[in-house]
Amino acid sequence: MSEPASAVDAQHLSKRYGDVVAVDDLSFRIGRGEVVGFLGPNGAGKTTTLRMLTGFLPPSDGTAAIAGHDIFRAPLPARRAIGYLPENPPLYPEMTVQSYVDYVARLKDVPRADRGDAVARALERCGLAEVRRRVIRDLSKGFRQRVGLAQAIVHDPPVLVLDEPTVGLDPIQIREIRSLIAELAAPAHGDQRQTVLLSTHILPEVAAICSRVIMIQRGRKAIDRPLVDLLDEEGSLEAVFGRVTSGEFAAQARRV
Repeated sequence: MSEPASAVDAQHLSKRYGDVVAVDDLSFRIGRGEVVGFLGPNGAGKTTTLRMLTGFLPPSDGTAAIAGHDIFRAPLPARRAIGYLPENPPLYPEMTVQSYVDYVARLKDVPRADRGDAVARALERCGLAEVRRRVIRDLSKGFRQRVGLAQAIVHDPPVLVLDEPTVGLDPIQIREIRSLIAELAAPAHGDQRQTVLLSTHILPEVAAICSRVIMIQRGRKAIDRPLVDLLDEEGSLEAVFGRVTSGEFAAQARRV
């Protein structure tokens, strides 16, 4: 069986809540190993899109596939192919770091024979080995975010979906988490490179990590370009973001 052409394939996704259109006919594809920044102002539809891609929210229209698996027709294999870090990680504060990541590994159907190594590897990659026996509620927010990343990668998924991974962190914690995401996206020690879809409003994160930018405004795609091309033409992501949020790109044709 041939590998899918795209790691993420969203086609004509829409989400309506009554008369409110949160996401409007959104299409894009992300190739294997790409690291894509998913940008937009607050309320643009970023989190709604990610929830549809990860199967937590059904679309009003459209389809989505992860690693070739339709998220709605084949939800189990699609979800196994995703590592998802929501804006507020679903942690159990009374558990230790290691027991929680092991618990998630069981939920993700990591084989029992491989589970111990998988958990240890996730903890090591996320800088958690030394605090693995600590109770999660006693950790700083930065370390709790690391636990969220560890649970997202413990089953070694080909696709990582990260929603505002550094929100609420201090500058030192932001730098640490940003470096960790960069290592996951382009590992230095022979680990498999993963496809990363990074939703954030912190533009330096995108400039430091991503190779491509998808920007949405009012639920519709405004920009889908390689980062280097945008910087060559616009000078900075801040300039692009300002033009998009001012409505200058509203009439731009959407690229698939």
